Amino acid sequence: MMPNKTEKRKKDHVEVVLKNNVQFEKTTGLEKIDFVHNALPECDFNKIDMSLKFLGKKISCPIVIEAMTGGYKHAQKINHDLAAVCEKYSIAFGLGSQRAMIEDESLVKTYTVRDTAPSIPLIGNIGAFQLKRYPVEKIENAVSKVEADALAVHLNPLQEAIQPEGDRDFTGILKSIERLCGRLSVPVIAKEVGSGISSSVALGLKDAGVSWIDVAGAGGTSWSKVEHLRNGMVDGFDDWGIPTSESILQCKGILPLIASGGIRSGIDCAKCIVLGAELAGGAYPFLKAWKEKRTGEEVERWITQMKVCAFLTGSKNYSDLRKAEVRIF
Repeated sequence: MMPNKTEKRKKDHVEVVLKNNVQFEKTTGLEKIDFVHNALPECDFNKIDMSLKFLGKKISCPIVIEAMTGGYKHAQKINHDLAAVCEKYSIAFGLGSQRAMIEDESLVKTYTVRDTAPSIPLIGNIGAFQLKRYPVEKIENAVSKVEADALAVHLNPLQEAIQPEGDRDFTGILKSIERLCGRLSVPVIAKEVGSGISSSVALGLKDAGVSWIDVAGAGGTSWSKVEHLRNGMVDGFDDWGIPTSESILQCKGILPLIASGGIRSGIDCAKCIVLGAELAGGAYPFLKAWKEKRTGEEVERWITQMKVCAFLTGSKNYSDLRKAEVRIF
């Protein structure tokens, strides 16, 4: 059987990201932030506790393996492997867009990971444009089938504008989000996909009933580059977007934040936590690590780096790290 257009697109996305340099030239801005070193930390590294509660579940560290894939045959193994690692290290996991399983129920199995990850926070995913197409009941059913603890609604106008099969009519999206928030059984996370979220958009999302924002700023994977390599319609937007660090600062205090977009280490995560995010995560580094069969090693690296940042700032736990002293250049 030939894959449908959505299924093929999901496969194309993973292959393009793994085989090409599709990273931003623009940086996240995190390189302009330095921790103030504490030469007398007065804490025991072995007792540093980075645990917190997220979506009602305790996790060991404020790290999310971000939305990545689903909706085609090979995605089943990717999602199961990554979810198993998240369960082992007790961190959160995000699924890729569930549009494909809504269109074709045979693809549900490429998203279902609760058998390998029964206890961690799991985030479902749907595109903002699809809220205009599907009734809330259908989206609720998709959330229920994967047993998600929250639903990320991804905002991707740049990607849609450039991809050849993109949905370019974003009128009424905010009202659709408001309708979803009022009726869905789990919290809604508004998530960009690499161009960042501004303070004015964050305020609108808060008014609509959104519970969390995932800023997904510029500085990581450029979906403009990805789509252009897939015969995209428009060039010139490879570095479009708000850098991740700036997006965090713009949205801080409006809603709880997840920081993503060019996060490449536990040190980056720690910087995001100090800037005002509650959690931080990435997709590309873990997809690359999965390809190289070292996902667990990558997660351990991030967790250890966060703990070292805590130790070197005299932070005994997650709450202390959030108050650590930094310099912004």
